[in-house]
Amino acid sequence: MRMEGHFRGRITKDGIRIHEEADFAGMRAAGRVAATILDEVAPLVQPGVTTEALDDFVRARVAAHGAISATIGYKGYRHATCISVNHVVCHGIPGPKVLKAGDILNIDVTVIVDGWYGDSSRMYVAGEATRKAERLIEVTHEALMRGIAAVRPGNTFGDIGHAIQTHVEANRMSVVRDFCGHGLGRVFHAPPNVLHYGRPGTGPVLEEGMFFTIEPMVNLGRPETKVLADDWTAVTRDKSLSAQFEHSVGVTAEGAEIFTLSPAGRFHPTWG
Repeated sequence: MRMEGHFRGRITKDGIRIHEEADFAGMRAAGRVAATILDEVAPLVQPGVTTEALDDFVRARVAAHGAISATIGYKGYRHATCISVNHVVCHGIPGPKVLKAGDILNIDVTVIVDGWYGDSSRMYVAGEATRKAERLIEVTHEALMRGIAAVRPGNTFGDIGHAIQTHVEANRMSVVRDFCGHGLGRVFHAPPNVLHYGRPGTGPVLEEGMFFTIEPMVNLGRPETKVLADDWTAVTRDKSLSAQFEHSVGVTAEGAEIFTLSPAGRFHPTWG
């Protein structure tokens, strides 16, 4: 996407880094590797497979692509993915759990390529999903895309959150408030916190050169979550199903560039 090239690397008063035009190339490369790996794991998501086996596959593919896993060793975490099944909202730990027919799951991968971080997650289905699970996945995906559509210079982060929240709540679902998107680039997490709810015109103003994730978590039931004793796994308090999609994006003169588009067109479980 064409960019005007008039912005320079700096930090805003809100602590958000404004990257230079050349930095977009690094993010494209990292994002493409993350998205490719999520494409590659898709055929393996079947009933009878363990989440540990999926993680082992991703770990091997990260190495095969010449990348580094950003999550292995991060705050003591030991896996190349977070895999969140059914009522797990996020940060599910891979293990011996066997997928059953109809399970829905989010696989989240972050890689480092030449110092740049590519971060993306998407939904998968083991077998065929129930109608209510299908609808949850559809609403969550559409919410992400509406959030991305609100990304343009002069808009605010509140505009992004509002676009997501209004779509989710119009469909009688709820947006998780305990977790959010984040800035990234040559670091895993940086300002700003990207809330998936909010009021139009509030929050920091979007500028060319900002890099961040948008990653709404949507529950069929209430928005409240709790973190289990492992200090990682977040679940819905009411045990309702939860879904999440995540893209890494950069703000351009025209809007948003998505760094983590699926090369194989498999970002949604009904595609590809």
